[in-house]
Amino acid sequence: MQKRHLGKSGLEVSAIGLGCMGLSFAYGPALERKAAITLIRKAFDKGVNFFDSAEAYGPFTNEALLGEALAPMRDHVVIATKFGFKHGLPGEGLDSRPETIKAVVEASLKRLNTDRIELLYQHRIDPQVPIEDVVGTVKQLVDAGKVLHFGMSEAGPEAIRRAHAVLPVAALQSEYSLWWREPEEQILPVLEELGIGFVPFSPLGKGFLTGAIDANTQFAHDDFRNVVPRFTEENRKANAKLVEVLGHIAAGKNATRAQVALAWLMAQKPWIVPIPGTTKLHRLEENIGAAHLVLDKDDLTAIATALEQIKVVGDRYPAHLQKNVNR
Repeated sequence: MQKRHLGKSGLEVSAIGLGCMGLSFAYGPALERKAAITLIRKAFDKGVNFFDSAEAYGPFTNEALLGEALAPMRDHVVIATKFGFKHGLPGEGLDSRPETIKAVVEASLKRLNTDRIELLYQHRIDPQVPIEDVVGTVKQLVDAGKVLHFGMSEAGPEAIRRAHAVLPVAALQSEYSLWWREPEEQILPVLEELGIGFVPFSPLGKGFLTGAIDANTQFAHDDFRNVVPRFTEENRKANAKLVEVLGHIAAGKNATRAQVALAWLMAQKPWIVPIPGTTKLHRLEENIGAAHLVLDKDDLTAIATALEQIKVVGDRYPAHLQKNVNR
């Protein structure tokens, strides 16, 4: 597996990471613990050394799972986790008060069975707490050796600049993919200017870009996509054109749609590291294979031309969650 640097932070990670949220919740039933541990360790065996979690995933269970799975190779992996919700529950609202951050980090260290967190993200900007107070608290944790790097998630340009002035921001994590390209407008230029890495979550459009989901797909009752406007039956039907175009390009490269979608992301900037998630070993192997797929100038031009003809339909979040992004 090739390695990439997240901006100018000095943090080097595998070119593709593993988003671990779906192992514990959000996309239907949690994966059985033994199977989840096997999948995480298989990812490591295949060159992945960058694993993404959060106290809110589960909540709490995902960090504990990661701590157990990665214990044998702890010194050879980069663990990212997050703070920012009351009691670790997104439904209860935001909480980035300094005392909360410190308590969350102590609890996360125990669950992760480690003495340091390589990359600690603020999960969402908390408008009740000045970003300078948030970052100042993280800086104390960095000085104490409990956190090595600070990151932000779904933050807007102003917040990124203010945070970076207090403590270098190593990475921003936000949604970015062939069907959500908003970061190109304001976010990517700021990250490039400041030397901050970018970690796209949902790089496969929450599974849609793989071609495995169509208008007839039925999601489990507890699957988050049931409330995402982009995943209504009508919108899935309207967005099928993008999957069709991806299929044509993939066929010409002897690759899969998912691999083309991930390779496209990595081709945008050398400091972009996508973190696709999966519960299936064959999908894990497919995603990792994207690290070896090179899209040339003609491929990228063909994709850009095709995208110009396609209008993606539907919001990426329900309204009550959309208000917490790009602050």
